[in-house]
Amino acid sequence: MATARTRWAPWPWPRRPWEWPDPAARVSPPAMHPLLEELLSQGPVITDGAWGTELQARGLGAGETPDLWNLTHPERVGEVAAAYVAAGSRVILTNTFGANRIRLAEAAAGDQAGEINARGVEISRQAAAGRARVFASIGPTGKLLMNGDVTEAELWAAFREQARALAGAGADALVVETMSDLAEATVAIGAARETGLPVVASMVFDSGKEKDRTMMGNTPEQAVQALITAGADVVGANCGQGAAGFIGICRRMRAVTDRPIWMKPNAGLPIMVAGQPRYTTTPEEFAGSIPALVQAGANLVGGCCGTRPEFIVAAGRALRHR
Repeated sequence: MATARTRWAPWPWPRRPWEWPDPAARVSPPAMHPLLEELLSQGPVITDGAWGTELQARGLGAGETPDLWNLTHPERVGEVAAAYVAAGSRVILTNTFGANRIRLAEAAAGDQAGEINARGVEISRQAAAGRARVFASIGPTGKLLMNGDVTEAELWAAFREQARALAGAGADALVVETMSDLAEATVAIGAARETGLPVVASMVFDSGKEKDRTMMGNTPEQAVQALITAGADVVGANCGQGAAGFIGICRRMRAVTDRPIWMKPNAGLPIMVAGQPRYTTTPEEFAGSIPALVQAGANLVGGCCGTRPEFIVAAGRALRHR
């Protein structure tokens, strides 16, 4: 059992921007986790696309909690997972992005966190049927440490509960994703590492003049160093912008680490139609940037908001013919 010191200790690097390590310093990799080594042995890996987009297409309403569908509409969640496997995804996520106790409490479902997470893994595993690996999704709580909305202890407890439930249900790896705050991300990574599973950590870069910083102002180089120090086996980015904008971010990450890199861009930027986001990027346009992402250093590539199974099919085709 972790001691109070290891459970609640602050993340082990400077909190102030001027104390960050030299961004040019390269992070040396440890031995790669056997699962990742096997997965990456044949070259770049195609992951999946958006889950929220697919669930909305199957009736998820505005304001509904997607994670609850693991209990109320498991067959529709399974359809999403199966569609990505059929599209060629070698890694699929789980419908557990917001299934931490803190976020579920907003839907009066905090006490169901364990069940929701376990069911999410079971649904994806059944759909994968041995043809894809199941990397379970852990998203942000929606609370900010810097604002005093939540404490490190509360974050740790929520992420630890979620990570244990996901691992216990048979996830192959855990993905701490769509993080804007490195402080929250590193707490989540620490909790995920306790399971012994490989940990992917993915940040959102959508701020700054060049759209190359997190909401908190961190650069790709700073993010890589912080995420790896926290214990991530794979680092990367998702959401925030389209594939073209990810190429430079990926190149900068590759310049400071030899770890596997995870990239899941959006289907471009949406336009609002009747109050709902609509993505106009075609699968072919999206896939056109995938070879460049791989050339920039990405090892696992897929899509985020607005991408659907046909985008994954196109991305796989683009990689095969690059």
